[in-house]
Amino acid sequence: MTSKHWALVGGAVACLIPFATFSAPWVSPGDLRARHQIQSQADSGQLNRTVTTWPIQKQAVDRETKRGASSRITLEGASETPFLRSFAGEPREQGELGLDIEYQGAWWAAGVSPSVAVNPSDDDTLRLDGSFITLSAFNWQFGAGAIDRWWGPGWQSSLILSDNARPAPGIWFNRVDQAPFETPILSWIGPWQLTFAASQLEQAREVPEPLWVGVRGTFRPVKGLDIGLTRTFLFGGEGRSSSPGTFWDAFTGNDNPRDSSQDPSNQLGAVDVRYGFEVGGETAGVYGQMMGEDEAGGFPSRKSWLFGADATTSLWGRQQRWFVEGADTLADNLFGDPMPDISYEHRVYRTGYRYKGRNMAASIDSDSQLITLGYYDFFERGSTLGVSLSLLDLMGNPDSRVSTPDPEVEYTVPARDQRVFVVSGYYEIPVRTGKLSLFAQLAEDKIEVRSGELDQWSLSARWTHSF
Repeated sequence: MTSKHWALVGGAVACLIPFATFSAPWVSPGDLRARHQIQSQADSGQLNRTVTTWPIQKQAVDRETKRGASSRITLEGASETPFLRSFAGEPREQGELGLDIEYQGAWWAAGVSPSVAVNPSDDDTLRLDGSFITLSAFNWQFGAGAIDRWWGPGWQSSLILSDNARPAPGIWFNRVDQAPFETPILSWIGPWQLTFAASQLEQAREVPEPLWVGVRGTFRPVKGLDIGLTRTFLFGGEGRSSSPGTFWDAFTGNDNPRDSSQDPSNQLGAVDVRYGFEVGGETAGVYGQMMGEDEAGGFPSRKSWLFGADATTSLWGRQQRWFVEGADTLADNLFGDPMPDISYEHRVYRTGYRYKGRNMAASIDSDSQLITLGYYDFFERGSTLGVSLSLLDLMGNPDSRVSTPDPEVEYTVPARDQRVFVVSGYYEIPVRTGKLSLFAQLAEDKIEVRSGELDQWSLSARWTHSF
């Protein structure tokens, strides 16, 4: 992490360390049990809120935010960093020891999360991922820090933003409570959420230290129907304009010149829809996401797609969630002529839509397909079991324009054409000293990425203890 990154994240919370303890005002990605419960309530109509933008404010889903202080220690280790990451939040490193210290006040919250990584994939041994400070006023939250996000309805992937890559330090603001507009002209959109986030990416890139900007709005015009609209783009960086005019042109899509030297930004846009409903005393849902790598006539073009369906059951005296999900990141492959080397790539920002070597969206990266059949079983005493079977079809274009300038970073960009089955397992169990999470991933063949071959299997464990 550069000195500028440390200043942005650490400086904001350093003065609060003597008073800080653990109590964030949101539910973060990675909490499968919380997401299962919130999604079930939203699908059944008990909760009339949009629930496809994570982290999700506790107040927005009628969850109590406890004021005061607490803390948590986390220890994790892995034989190999898993290639596939999902909403479950598989470990990113072979080893990491971290401490979370947070405080929740009446109108502000802060946390500092120092950690030490063993054999880091990006050569960053010391980190502050998860640190933040927020202020709330007039139903809006303003924050700075580096927190995980997941934008979209998928359980395995998001085509626009996921927790696959480490969180980049930045600022944000978002709505807290999702109450509908009171005016009749706008009240029809129902509960709505708006999030704006901006982060600075790393120095070791084709264009050093560009800015990432993301804007996401969700609304629920009908109970059970969540609609999300997302816009993200990279702009600025060393030798590139980051003026207000450039920002506005990137935001509005008014910047696609034929001359690549005059192209000021790399834009992505996405639309996602999920419809959840009750069936036979249980809940089910169907969902989809479309991501466009460019724009034509004001709408996303060069499209990638994600489709899925999920359902709950209550078997053996406990709850389960089943899902099937497919994603295709080869532009226009599903409805048109395939266009390789487009999704997540750019003619100027040639390190692509990545941070510290990993895609900021789908873990399969660009020009790939993924089909997953997954199952989660939630036991009454707090344990969770998860199993999934995935088929990956990776293009691995060796002539891709993606640039990998840092030899110390492991770039998980597929390096060759490969079709491989992957079995993933997850088990979380409360223990006397906290919570233990176990992860396993087995592939039928080694997956080759730009930085070398990955082992066919990985075993990892994470232990957390709050105090």
